[in-house]
Amino acid sequence: MTAKRNRRKQTQSLQERLTLFAESARERARSLPPGRERETLLQFAKQNEVTSNLTDWLSAPVSPRRGPS
Repeated sequence: MTAKRNRRKQTQSLQERLTLFAESARERARSLPPGRERETLLQFAKQNEVTSNLTDWLSAPVSPRRGPS
């Protein structure tokens, strides 16, 4: 028997969700004293920003390449 996937309709784009999570993680990190938990939150925020930027870059329209002359 196969497991049924739990599907959910996303109301926000991936970039929006990644950006919101990064902002939320940074906000939570500001309220914490220096330490492992704070650094982990800041690392997750940075990873989400990079992922969002890569997603933007990958979804950008491709310009035609010029071949060798």
